[in-house]
Amino acid sequence: MSLPRYPEYKDSGVEWLGEVPGHWWIDRLKRSIERCKNGIWGDEAQGDEDDIPCVRVADFNRQQLTVALDEPTIRKVTEKERGGRVLSKGDLLLEKSGGGENQPVGCVVLYEDTRPAVCSNFVARMQIAADMDSSYWRYVHAAAYAIRLTTGSINQTSGIQNLDQDRYFNERVAFPPLKEQSTIASFLDRETRKIDALIAEQRQLVTLLAEKRQAVISHAITKGLNPNAPMKDSGIEWLGEVPGHWAVCALSYRFEVLLGKMLDEKRITGEHLAPYLRNADVQWGQINTIDLPEMDFKGDDLVRYALKPGDLLVCEGGDVGRAAVWVGTLQECYYQKALHRLRARNEDGDTAGFLFYVLYAAAKLGLFVGSEGRSTIAHLTAEALRRYQFAFPPLAEQQAIATFLDNEITKFDTLTAEANRAIALLQERRSALISATVTGKIDVRHACEVFRGQGKGGTTARLLTDREADATREV
Repeated sequence: MSLPRYPEYKDSGVEWLGEVPGHWWIDRLKRSIERCKNGIWGDEAQGDEDDIPCVRVADFNRQQLTVALDEPTIRKVTEKERGGRVLSKGDLLLEKSGGGENQPVGCVVLYEDTRPAVCSNFVARMQIAADMDSSYWRYVHAAAYAIRLTTGSINQTSGIQNLDQDRYFNERVAFPPLKEQSTIASFLDRETRKIDALIAEQRQLVTLLAEKRQAVISHAITKGLNPNAPMKDSGIEWLGEVPGHWAVCALSYRFEVLLGKMLDEKRITGEHLAPYLRNADVQWGQINTIDLPEMDFKGDDLVRYALKPGDLLVCEGGDVGRAAVWVGTLQECYYQKALHRLRARNEDGDTAGFLFYVLYAAAKLGLFVGSEGRSTIAHLTAEALRRYQFAFPPLAEQQAIATFLDNEITKFDTLTAEANRAIALLQERRSALISATVTGKIDVRHACEVFRGQGKGGTTARLLTDREADATREV
């Protein structure tokens, strides 16, 4: 992008700022804030005059740097407790507690709602000083957060990150004049909206691709590849009509279902160690074989729990029904009790490649959820799995369907990966644009459209390739 720079720069003395426009000044963040007050959680709502919406960290729209109060949490906060805490349009909200390894605490968003509200005890209300533009300062905080400036002010206890706001507010930033702050904020409001719209389009494409992917799989494993095949009622609601020559029966008639070995660390002697797969190692269509744990396998275990190419591994808990075919990546490998091993009783009659897609379609329809669960964690017992009825075509047709779906899914996955890369690139450009603007690397005082005339289709932000555009129209 070729954008104008300011005519004169000076060294800010701050590493992350670098050189800034000559007429900007450097000061502590706290200079931009009139006051900052911690929020309050209050009590359970009572349906009276003390009830008020309470903004939580979960209400932060981290992409758009705003608050989403579509379904506000209502709490009871007395008039006395509300003192200095009732939010006004234009306030900034600072995340004080929470965060995680990949999402440090310290996100700042703008409150643009006109409704009175308070913020929770994990959030602080920041009132911007009278000679400051609040929209501009949310972008300054966003640029600081993007480079993880807040991490130097984090105290962590009991696994929860807590931001030392006084330490954070002592960080030095660049201050343009108020009029320029407003100009920069308007520019970034406009340009980030454009980028957000493109991101939304790409996310919609990912959603449509997932739906189309699921539809193609479901159709192939229930209707086959021959549109002229005579049909019959399967007697199974989710299967509907299936080709007349397909067999409908319980899984146990076609496949052996065997739960893996119980892990007992106390009984590991180290004399017969061998690698084994866990639930987490089996993802949809792929199996991790790197840095696998080991336990003892000996005697009957060597046959009972050994894997051979063509076995289908199915998750017993967690993402119930998640499955992948073992292709023999390791010469010797076994599996833990968190997994079922499905092996064709007649290798000349069935193939795991077809059954994998059957289980995928069934799982995505929610067939296995809560099948045997007695708590919030569902489990798919071997007994329950054996009873499920599916439709099985002859072996040659199973193989043809599996090959067809392998090819189709590869196309969908490629398009999805391209869309996700586009989203990541747009997000990077969004962050870079914010950082470059609030640190004065580009002069936007006279800019109308930052992307005008740049790149294919008139904008550098247009990341859809011809292939992706075609896919969007197809879906």
